Amino acid sequence: MTHSLVLKNATIVSDYSTVEGDLAFAGERISQVGGIAVGALEYDVSGCWVLPGMIDDQVHFREPGMEHKATIATESRAAIAGGVTSYMEMPNCVPPTINRERLLAKHERASQTSLANYGFYLGATNDNIEDIKNLNDSLACGIKVFMGASTGNMLVDNPRTLEEIFSHSTVVIATHCEDTPTIIRNEAKVREQYGANPPPELHATIRSDEACFRSSSFAVSLAKKFGARLHVLHLTSALELPLFDAGDIQNKQITCEVCVHHLLFDVRSYDQKGTLVKCNPSVKTQNDRDALRHALITDRIDIIATDHAPHTLAEKKLPFLDAPAGMPLVEFALCAALENAITGDATIHQIVAKTSHNPALRFDVKERGFIREGYFADVVVVDPNQHTEVNSTPILSKCGWTPFSGMSFSSKVTHTFVNGELLYRNGQFHSDQKGKAIEYIRT
Repeated sequence: MTHSLVLKNATIVSDYSTVEGDLAFAGERISQVGGIAVGALEYDVSGCWVLPGMIDDQVHFREPGMEHKATIATESRAAIAGGVTSYMEMPNCVPPTINRERLLAKHERASQTSLANYGFYLGATNDNIEDIKNLNDSLACGIKVFMGASTGNMLVDNPRTLEEIFSHSTVVIATHCEDTPTIIRNEAKVREQYGANPPPELHATIRSDEACFRSSSFAVSLAKKFGARLHVLHLTSALELPLFDAGDIQNKQITCEVCVHHLLFDVRSYDQKGTLVKCNPSVKTQNDRDALRHALITDRIDIIATDHAPHTLAEKKLPFLDAPAGMPLVEFALCAALENAITGDATIHQIVAKTSHNPALRFDVKERGFIREGYFADVVVVDPNQHTEVNSTPILSKCGWTPFSGMSFSSKVTHTFVNGELLYRNGQFHSDQKGKAIEYIRT
């Protein structure tokens, strides 16, 4: 049998195992895993890891309404260069994605411009419970609930509304958990002492571990009360970790994630990077960062994501309390996550599970997230013997900067395939074939 494309001499990492051999595609699907295969087109990937593409369950591509910061086209391009083959995009754009009409409009935009596969959240508000109850769950990866105020005006703080959401949602509820009254009190104290430009590390005091715990513990209690499927986004504190069980994600009703920047940065990073590492929830202490790393390898944390959230440099140069929170991350996310495997702090199988397998399982993604025969050929080749020098190439995200500036990662994305098509190879884009809407397995 001659396949359409073959990756020769691959080290294939999937399903908590490693297979040495060839990986073959038949059109947009994987047709052979291991052994020897013959292809109409062949690439020798000796010495490289061949991984399922990263599925990033938390990005903000800013379209519609904030295209001066980013667009689906620019950010999906950066994602592909970073080995992210599928993404799930957040609803806090302008106007926010809070009903069926706006979900459909986003799907239409992405079908025309997105290089990566795409899914979208339906955003919750204090008054759109009927949209949530009547959701066609083939249109949304999940329901996003801002249980703390962040970018945009989508705070859901009505306890009755939250109970309605948790009792009626038929899909995963993904929560941003910070307690807004606690944050307001903390910020008022800081502004009183320092004005709008306090020492940057006080962002961790304003958006404190207590603010996170108050909200995440409330979300967990609601999920347990109503039997809801809850996914708590971007954990940042050791205080929250006991709320979540360790173990296989397939046995969990309640899951959580960590973002790459919270595994790398801590309060000491504010001295050098200032507003560039300002994000919500905040980068916290070294102890918090180390606790997150430990929870990752003990399977208390289930998923690694980015919370990719671009802002312009001009916006980031505002006085610290006025500067927006968020940073662009997709272009280097997979290499940043793999650093944990290269240093021996985690296994390569754990990192692949948390960047690819577990997002697919948590959000019911159909035939993606694994290297299996018959699955879509969303595949990334990573060379663990080449370094990624962040400052050596132009930044692809529209905002033109990265918090990883000056850093080096011990691996390099060399090829990215989406639906069997080579889109990116050794720093060059080879195709503008558009991604597909993520499909879900739901009953």
